[in-house]
Amino acid sequence: MTTICLQSEYLAPVAHYILAFHAEKILIETQEHYVKQSFRNRCEIASANGIMPLTIPIEKASVRKPCMKDMRISDHGNWRHLHWNAIRSSYNSSAFFEYYQDDFRPLYEKRYEFLLDFNEAMREVIFQSLELDKVIEYTSDYQKELNPSIMDLRPFAEPQKEIELKTKVHLETYYQVFQNKFGFQSDLSIIDLLFNMGPEAQLILKNSSK
Repeated sequence: MTTICLQSEYLAPVAHYILAFHAEKILIETQEHYVKQSFRNRCEIASANGIMPLTIPIEKASVRKPCMKDMRISDHGNWRHLHWNAIRSSYNSSAFFEYYQDDFRPLYEKRYEFLLDFNEAMREVIFQSLELDKVIEYTSDYQKELNPSIMDLRPFAEPQKEIELKTKVHLETYYQVFQNKFGFQSDLSIIDLLFNMGPEAQLILKNSSK
């Protein structure tokens, strides 16, 4: 059984879902120290003005190195409304946004206390939309070195490391709403693939090589 270990991420990049698609078991890290400016609370979508980052505000922790599972979401800046409006504005003209929007919108209307819970609720909706049936487990303690049989993808939650991952994972190109304006923009959030390609997103993931 192929097992990968990922961080809990907010609407993770397509490359991470390629690896998840080809795995049989997914271990999600919950115990590692939280790192700012990572895909744990940040994603990138394609807007009419180019790539747009969306960042979930996080409450300041009471300890110096807080654990990911303990990170609380801040209500600062009405971010839920802003994120959903940005997603709707960017993908409203895509072929499948209307089909999936009722699955995603309620998650932005509910107030989740913990980032991990929100990320996992998002992941579950995405897995259902992509019809991915995987064994999901969560870490109960932090291990710097994993069992050699587990593919450790935790470092790629950092955007600077994602550049390295993109050289190792071939992503098939697909139609994007603003492709005529910006060309194909690789490895955006998984919702970019889902809203543009719908059920064919699974085929893109399948045909993209590990």
